[in-house]
This record gives sequence, C-alpha cells and structure tokens, in this order.
Amino acid sequence: MGWGDRTGAEWARLEPHLPRNVGWGRRWKSHRRVVNGILFRLRTGIPWRDMPTRFGNWKTVYERHRWWSADGTWERMLRAVLAEGRIDWSMVSVDSTVCRAHQHAAGARRKASRKPRTRIRPAQHRPAGGRPRTCPDHLSGDKAYSSRRNRRYLWRWHIKHTIPERRDQQTHRRNRGSKGGRPTDFKHAQYARRREVEGTINRIKNSRAMATRYDKRTYVFHGTVTVAALRRWLRP
Repeated sequence: MGWGDRTGAEWARLEPHLPRNVGWGRRWKSHRRVVNGILFRLRTGIPWRDMPTRFGNWKTVYERHRWWSADGTWERMLRAVLAEGRIDWSMVSVDSTVCRAHQHAAGARRKASRKPRTRIRPAQHRPAGGRPRTCPDHLSGDKAYSSRRNRRYLWRWHIKHTIPERRDQQTHRRNRGSKGGRPTDFKHAQYARRREVEGTINRIKNSRAMATRYDKRTYVFHGTVTVAALRRWLRP
C-alpha cells in the first residue's frame, strides 16, 4: 500500500457501495487500485497521462472516474457514507468558496460525451431505521445568506438559525418602525462554530485537483468535488 492509499478499515466501509460485475460484458478491473489512482490524482493534481503505473492504465482510471461522475455513482457512495450517522444535526453551518479554473480546463468539445452503459449498477444502500436525516435543528451562516427568502425558508421548515443582518437591512427595518418586524435573534456562541465549515473547506481544498479545476467537463469536476468530500468522510 502506497502513501495516501485507503487503509483496510476505510476500504471496508467503501467497498459495499461500489458497482459490481454483472453477468455480461467485460469485468471490472480491481476497484481498489483504480480508486487509489483517482485519489492520488485528486491529491496531486497531475495530468491523467502522468498517472504512476502502479495504478494500472491511466485510461482505465480516467474512464472509471468519468463514468462514475456521469451516472451518479460517486453521489450515491457519498450519501451512503453520510447515512452512517456521523453528522451532528444539532448544528450545521453553510459557506461557499471559489475554485479557479486552469487554462487546460478550457477547450472542451461541443459534442456530448459518451454516456456509460446501463451495466453499471451500484450496490443499493438502505440505512437501518428508514431514510437518513437531512434537516438540521439549527443553521449558521454569514451575512451572504441574510435574505428574507432564506429566513422564510428556514422558518417554514422550523429550523432555527443564526445569521447576522447586513447594515442596510438593519437600517431598512428601523425605518419601517413597527412594520419592520423584530430584530433577528443572534447568538455569538453558535455563530463562532462557523469555523468548522471554514476549516472543512480548507482541508478539502488541500487536494490540488479540487483547489484548481483541471477537468474540462462540468460533471467530471462535480465528481472530483464529490470524491474530495468522500475522502474526508472516510477518515475516522
């Protein structure tokens, strides 16, 4: 096992959700070696053609990543890992970031890429106890999310939130008097936990293929981002 490859415990959690061979067509190459190659490229950001030979043919690794990005396999694997119950739904923070695109990310062909065949059948995952939870008890965000539309949405779903008001919103509310409504409830202790999501984004962007976009196709880069998140959640 090389540096950066998945450990036995991490692979045991990931393997049940990988696509399996069906009764017709060519059989898959070693999933573990290919996934380690995808993670190596994610961490280093090297061109696919420069993939070390210990991961096999670079074309196999690239096509596997492209196909799984197109048919939603990476998304299903991430949802399965998240359904293990490691998320603290009592408090969730939201934030955004920017990934610059490399010059090699431009110039994609206008012709639609070939989609994977239907023989790709990921293992079905059904967590014990019904569907996984997706609604938090409390949400925290910065001023970029301070809009009436967002607050109405959270109120409709009975989600408490800690989002500071912008200065222009405070002035507008005071100018309207009693019609402006009550000031928002702001709790500094819960707002300070926003550093968790900021730190998570920074750790994910330690992967060079995530911090800078090299993929030409949007759906392939979306798969790269999903793999980066999956890599973080696989760690104990």
